[in-house]
Amino acid sequence: MTTFRESLAPLRHAPFRHLVTGRVISLLGNAAAPIALAFAVLDLTGSPIALGLVVGARSLTNVLFVLFGGVLADRLPRHMVMVGSSALAALTQAAVAALVLTGTATIPLLIALSAVNGMVSAIAMPATAALVPQTVPVEMLTPANALNRLGGNTAMIAGAALGGVLVAAVGPGWGLAADAATFALSALAFALVRVPEVRDRTAPRQSTLHELRVGWTEFVSRSWVWTVVLAFMFINAAHSGAMGVLGPTIADRTIERSGWGIVLAVQTAGMVAGAVLALRLRVRRPLLVGCACMIGFVLPTVTLAEWPVLPVLVISAFLAGVAVEQFTIAWDSSLQRHVPADRLARVYSYDMLGSFLAIPVGQVLAGPLDGWIGTENALLCAAAVMTLGVIGMLANHGVRHLRADTPVVTSAATHEPAAATA
Repeated sequence: MTTFRESLAPLRHAPFRHLVTGRVISLLGNAAAPIALAFAVLDLTGSPIALGLVVGARSLTNVLFVLFGGVLADRLPRHMVMVGSSALAALTQAAVAALVLTGTATIPLLIALSAVNGMVSAIAMPATAALVPQTVPVEMLTPANALNRLGGNTAMIAGAALGGVLVAAVGPGWGLAADAATFALSALAFALVRVPEVRDRTAPRQSTLHELRVGWTEFVSRSWVWTVVLAFMFINAAHSGAMGVLGPTIADRTIERSGWGIVLAVQTAGMVAGAVLALRLRVRRPLLVGCACMIGFVLPTVTLAEWPVLPVLVISAFLAGVAVEQFTIAWDSSLQRHVPADRLARVYSYDMLGSFLAIPVGQVLAGPLDGWIGTENALLCAAAVMTLGVIGMLANHGVRHLRADTPVVTSAATHEPAAATA
């Protein structure tokens, strides 16, 4: 265990403070925006189908452009990528807010702006994740990732509450305007981040396709990386179908909608508590511990199937939140330590693509599976898939033996990937 003062040591570094500040501000608005957008579309059309098209456009471009975001973040100064993406996000959200506030919004316009916003978000995600190790000394990576997650999760809780208040008090248009303002403020914070370059600027510029191939080679050269991402392709698909589609169905019959809201809020609170715990813990094999903790992520799905009562669901949701943070922080720290810094964003982009690609599949299959074998059995099938994913991760030699005290890989010049690497 570390002392409280040691846990906060990353905050002594100005680049890290500015990075976390920008991320907290942007996530505060991002948590409020979906609530405001949903009610704006429903006020305009009253149609869940229209809302699905608007939200789906953002998700689609988010997936399509994440690999390009990884290339861009490895080519350019990462903090400037984040400044640019935040500025563009501010403009798109301001345009949506203006359309809603003036009564000129149409579904095609909202779909187009949501698609642009999803593209901008995809460009920012790899840069955000890959920038952390440039802002603190390597021995502070774990507490830095924990503080980063703690700030982000807290902002998500506060932002969701803020979104509800703004929509109820002044309408969805002003909620969207507030999101645009947070993006503008986060761009200012990201502009203050000053870190050393990780890419050799004297090297000739390669094509985007070549850089994607290099990133893929780096991604598949470590079996622990692609094994975890493959496992999460199934874990996330099963979890999204169980908690996003089947969970509300069970809740309507048991704990009611207000109870379901409490369960989801408590899980987020568990993530905050998990980040605090990760700040204090020091383990020799963090990825092994993090992957093993993911068994706790299965608990709410099993509880929904077998004991759908509010006290049990609340406890299981809190434990799941704590568990997923142990994995996420260990995963980020492992990638940042073992992947060359000048290729890290591209590896993150393949991680994000693989982890999120099957989520729509899980959401679409949940309904038919429910009708075929029943809700409870469908939930247990989802729990079984998630459990097999965890077992698959733990079966990998690299996951079990990767150590926190392994020397850090600083650049591709000093480390060329090899297919046999664990």
